[in-house]
Amino acid sequence: MTDRLKGRVALVTGGTSGIGAGAVERLRAEGAEVVFTGSKAEAGAEVAARTGAHFHPHRVEQAETWPALVEAIRARFGRLDIAFANAGTEAGDSSVEDIGIDGWNTVIGVNLTGVMLTVQHAIRAMRGNPGGAAGSIIITSSMNAHRAMGNYVAYSVSKTAVCALAKSAAIHCATSGTQIRVNAILPGVVETALIADVIARSPDPAAARAAFEGMSPMKRMASVADVTGLVAFLASDEARHISGAEILIDGASTAGMMGV
Repeated sequence: MTDRLKGRVALVTGGTSGIGAGAVERLRAEGAEVVFTGSKAEAGAEVAARTGAHFHPHRVEQAETWPALVEAIRARFGRLDIAFANAGTEAGDSSVEDIGIDGWNTVIGVNLTGVMLTVQHAIRAMRGNPGGAAGSIIITSSMNAHRAMGNYVAYSVSKTAVCALAKSAAIHCATSGTQIRVNAILPGVVETALIADVIARSPDPAAARAAFEGMSPMKRMASVADVTGLVAFLASDEARHISGAEILIDGASTAGMMGV
């Protein structure tokens, strides 16, 4: 690892497991100070102890709690340079015919409203950075922004919507004279601990693994490190002219198909 993020301060939402926990670890390894959030205190304490990052229990969809979180970051570190809007859920989702309004509101609340609030408050904080308004905001979307799932309507809609949010915010930040960049990443199937557990608990683990791996023409799932490497790149000055982008990291899953 390099020190390319040394001296910078990052916020990671949904940082207690999966891609989020991996991002906390990667950004710390690249030299950043990291504050991360989530609703699972025990998991948060474990990630904090392992990485030296700072855990704040927080729910991204609760608008009234955001000012205190940002103020705590600024009081401790005096700046915010990186925000990774990663918190997400599928809880209560279903098809458009079967989903209940509570399930819809839960998924949209976390995956869309929570992301909007993350971006909004990150921009406001970054405007006050010593040296001028600058920073990098990265949003976790999904390949399902391009290939919607019939049995996960709210998730599919939310992951499409946050791509538009990233583009709108990127244009706003650029045209208002800041050096704040906003981008969306669109992972395919990632071998998180959750996916590994699903595979292990299936009646035929080998067949389950083959099904997940077969979703990509490359015949493999992404590792968490594959995704967090992209996050670290977008957070760095190496990506200083990348803003408003949707970057697929799905092993060509959505690129197209072979002819017959």
